[in-house]
Amino acid sequence: MSDAPGSSEEKEASSPDLQEEPSDSSEDDDVSGDAEMDFLRSLFSRTLGLGTGEKVLDELTLDGVARYIQSGKCKDIICMVGAGISTSAGIPDFRSPETGLYANLQKYNLPYPEAIFQIDYFKKHPEPFFALAKEMYPGQFKPTVCHYFIRMLKDKGLLRRCYSQNIDTLERVAGLQEEDLVEAHGTFYTSHCVSFLCRKEYTLDWMKEKIFSEQVPKCEKCNDLVKPDIVFFGENLPARFFSTMTMDFPRCDLLIIMGTSLKVQPFASLVSKVPKNTPRLLINMEKTGQSDALMGMLGFGGGMDFDSEKAYRDVAYLSTCDDGCMALADLLGWKAELEELVRQEHALIDSKDKKEKAKTSNQSAAAEEKPASNKSE
Repeated sequence: MSDAPGSSEEKEASSPDLQEEPSDSSEDDDVSGDAEMDFLRSLFSRTLGLGTGEKVLDELTLDGVARYIQSGKCKDIICMVGAGISTSAGIPDFRSPETGLYANLQKYNLPYPEAIFQIDYFKKHPEPFFALAKEMYPGQFKPTVCHYFIRMLKDKGLLRRCYSQNIDTLERVAGLQEEDLVEAHGTFYTSHCVSFLCRKEYTLDWMKEKIFSEQVPKCEKCNDLVKPDIVFFGENLPARFFSTMTMDFPRCDLLIIMGTSLKVQPFASLVSKVPKNTPRLLINMEKTGQSDALMGMLGFGGGMDFDSEKAYRDVAYLSTCDDGCMALADLLGWKAELEELVRQEHALIDSKDKKEKAKTSNQSAAAEEKPASNKSE
């Protein structure tokens, strides 16, 4: 920041000519400049929704957030979540060194890691994406404590919406319905033909059958590629993301951000869409989403502010998403309920998986017996 403009005192100290001949006109200019800056700050604050609002939390801690939720004044909670809420389920995030998805794509011989999610590359070389999809396909993983905490918010009538960057459908498996979700980066739940003139829709089961039989999915109507409805680089976000955002965020009483680096736009910009007095809780392994230096110099507070003297609504709880949700549940008196919900739901998933495996095994055995009986005849 050594190249940044200095304060008026620093300018005067480095300008001896001005010090030797002070004048009323320079003081008037300073006053005028301050007034202009105040006007610009006010204008930007009104236009961009920046600036300081009323302090709602009695303290900027997880305890303060819990007391606010219990106060009865917090009725509309929005959750913003990223890949970090699914890592404990066994699904890698994208950017972690060595363990992240991008760090382990060498086997697909990509020109660069992000190519696997670029629409132009996919249309020419779909095989790497579908090989990866087989490894990570929905239905092979269980929702995490964090997913079920969001489900509890819904069950208690506190969840307005969950905005997710994830494509693993674990929010749905945990019990959130379509109306509870905005899957900002799309979902595996449905698929469509990539042809603009066709766009035939296919189900999750149809796509799963193709992927696990190691076929590149082709449209039954036009024979073009079929792609899960996840947003690739080079594609627009779902229209629902924008229409629902304008309804939800002005009404938000508490924003809970979990497991995201807040580096991908336009999703990251959602943190600035809530009212200026709405508390924002970040549960993450590191602080993120903070105001950039230029905005801070101008006195604007568009991003998160955890540590400055002007901080008044943002709370960072540094931990895994599961631990953070369990800690908040404990403060709310929900810990035992959350633990039991996770136990019951995981038991149901295990039971369902066991039945499906037994059914598949019986079908395979029957298929093997049929040729043998035909041969004996």
